[in-house]
Amino acid sequence: MTARIEKGTARGQIKAPPSKSFVHRQIICAALCEGESVVRNVCQSDDIMASIDCARALGADVRQENDALYIKRGIETKNELFCRQSGSTVRFFIPVCLASGGEYTFYGDGRLMQRPFDVYKELCASQNVAFEQTEEYIRVKGKLDLSEVTVSGAVSSQFITGLMLAAPLSGKDCVIHVRPPFVSRPYVDITASVMADFGVSVEYDDDLTIRIKGGGYRPADVTAEGDWSNGAFLCALNTLGGDVDVTGLNENSLQGDRVIVKQLEALKNGYAETDVNDCPDNAPILMAVAAANHGCTLTGASRLRIKESDRGAAMAKELDKFGVGVTEKDGTITVGHGIKKPEAAINGHNDHRIVMACACLLTLTGGEIEGAEAVGKSYPGFFSDLSSLGIKISLR
Repeated sequence: MTARIEKGTARGQIKAPPSKSFVHRQIICAALCEGESVVRNVCQSDDIMASIDCARALGADVRQENDALYIKRGIETKNELFCRQSGSTVRFFIPVCLASGGEYTFYGDGRLMQRPFDVYKELCASQNVAFEQTEEYIRVKGKLDLSEVTVSGAVSSQFITGLMLAAPLSGKDCVIHVRPPFVSRPYVDITASVMADFGVSVEYDDDLTIRIKGGGYRPADVTAEGDWSNGAFLCALNTLGGDVDVTGLNENSLQGDRVIVKQLEALKNGYAETDVNDCPDNAPILMAVAAANHGCTLTGASRLRIKESDRGAAMAKELDKFGVGVTEKDGTITVGHGIKKPEAAINGHNDHRIVMACACLLTLTGGEIEGAEAVGKSYPGFFSDLSSLGIKISLR
């Protein structure tokens, strides 16, 4: 799909979409309960549908009414799980499956099976559990003992979250030791909060030791809060000349991406340096906003290479079409400034955040984005919401 965006000023009020970080975790906890749970304020993005599909594959009965999911344990299970392009889904469900034992095969689209899984591979090897990764699938066989494990925290907090979500299935206390550095820790705090909603106690013995109390999950009725990572694109419109009131975002949220407010303010006021180690999803829109304002330096950006695209390189390529130079070295990205209307169409790189970041920038210049359908991964209503703010968009 190609989106043609006309130059314009975004104005109005818009509600941020639900946080898929919360919804992924809520779906899994609900699917592991005896009894029915309700998860409210759910958006059917591709990533969330991947977690719903996998929950169903493991026997969960998932029924949707409007924006609510009614979830309870079922009976029939399958040993093949299709995760679409959702890194959260595959990394969360692998240990859930291994905590129960058996053989499971995970499939995905795009770059999903090429993303790093060494944290699980090393843990499985230490317990003689089979772990096979190819470009087409991941196959695991065996049962993990989660009573006490040690894993690297340097790659992604998703691995730690996966182990936390699986831990209550053992029926006993579990301890996770994290080898530093502990990146994206706010996402682990979200996991602990969601697990608490479903009756599981998570405690920190210290900054690198997580203790999950045994006892299992209990049914709950929960509501997902607004998503700061996708709300960031809406907030960014105000640093691009817009006047947008973004509602539905919790200023006291555990989501690390809420720092976008301070980051955008800094970029608006002048050249800024900001660390994205704990909020890598903010990087594409920060690069776009910096290009339109005073430039910036992003540090802690090395993990951008292992997302849906190599986000640093992808944004550099597209910002070059706007006439803005970008350099990247040793996990540090430097962005110039002074945009012009791109003569060539923007390439979405099959990455929802690249598409949305560039779409926001195109409100200043006008232009086209090819591969715009990638927004369906996390925010299928993005272009509709942008249109409701007065930006003229045609899709074909």
